[in-house]
Amino acid sequence: MQSFNPNIRFVGTVDDNLDLFEGQYPIPKGISYNSYLILDDRLAIVDAVDKRRRSDWLAALDDALDGRQPDYLIVQHVEPDHSASVVDALRRYPGMKMVATAKAVAMMGNFHSDFDFASRSIVVKEGDTLPLGRATLEFFGAPMVHWPEVMMTLDAADGVLFSADAFGTFATPSSPEAWDDEARRYYCNIVGKYGANVQAIMKKLSTRKFSTVCPLHGPVLRDNLAHYWQLYDKWSRWEPETEGVLVAYASVYGGTATAARRLAAMLEEEGEPEVVLMDLSRHDVSYAVAEAFRLNKLALCSVTYDAALFPAMYNFLHHLHAKNFKGRRVALVENGSWAPVAAKLMRDQLAGMKDMEVVEPVVTLRSRMTSENSAQLRILARTLALAGE
Repeated sequence: MQSFNPNIRFVGTVDDNLDLFEGQYPIPKGISYNSYLILDDRLAIVDAVDKRRRSDWLAALDDALDGRQPDYLIVQHVEPDHSASVVDALRRYPGMKMVATAKAVAMMGNFHSDFDFASRSIVVKEGDTLPLGRATLEFFGAPMVHWPEVMMTLDAADGVLFSADAFGTFATPSSPEAWDDEARRYYCNIVGKYGANVQAIMKKLSTRKFSTVCPLHGPVLRDNLAHYWQLYDKWSRWEPETEGVLVAYASVYGGTATAARRLAAMLEEEGEPEVVLMDLSRHDVSYAVAEAFRLNKLALCSVTYDAALFPAMYNFLHHLHAKNFKGRRVALVENGSWAPVAAKLMRDQLAGMKDMEVVEPVVTLRSRMTSENSAQLRILARTLALAGE
């Protein structure tokens, strides 16, 4: 990645052979660990990288420093994909101090118990500043976005916000994928539970001016910041972006899948602006969660399995509940050859989420869809399409 500012160098790295981020999220195009070097009278590095790319990062730092010694390493977030190389840098540059919140300094000791962070650290808190010469950095506490020790850093002189994991994405800085899709999947699955905390830091930052956002994953954001800001505002309020229905289904022998496909077609016929059909057994749950956040309605179709929900549907609803998902209208379709209970169990899961309205009728299949079921699906499609109009 070329420099985006004459006073700031990108010294991050790309991880293009990791299949699962955090051991669970598919990243077919890889991910980046972003790190930045601020060039001034005193030099400040902003965040480190995962141990998988430690040597690449240290080489990039040496090249960007061009013989100078860094003064500060600002650690905004101690999750290992950003901090695993911190000790290596502190040992490589013995005159450098780590700048972090008190909680971050303590948490670094959890990962590196053999290193004396206290003697090498400058502890900062909300509103503290760090003069570099031309620029003065200001620090903002961002607890639980998405760990408790997180802070963000504003370089007002350059109009740059270093935003930690916020505004990050499952993509590399040069990735051709649309930022919206992969940033949404990143936000909803990793940060999504903490919308209130995101709103709090956004309120604080709304009084500051900046023209560039430097996250810890993905591209540096410079153009049309209002677009990214508006999406983050929606996501952190659990507000849908788009009118439409996610039809998510879990099927064993195809009966429930047939009903889900028929319902999706009927919803389109009834005028729904967008209908997304997802097989929860074949689509990774992170994509389904992102689509649930994006659209304003859900249709859940599940077979009964071992007198319980089919595991793929249970997993999906479990993830939504874990992210404090709320505020949607939901249609339910269940299936069972002798004792269908999926609808009751899906309703029970939804009851644990705020402002989730189940749209009637609930449709029950007995193994395969009948003409009566088809008529019921038509009524359900029409009712769901009209809901909220």
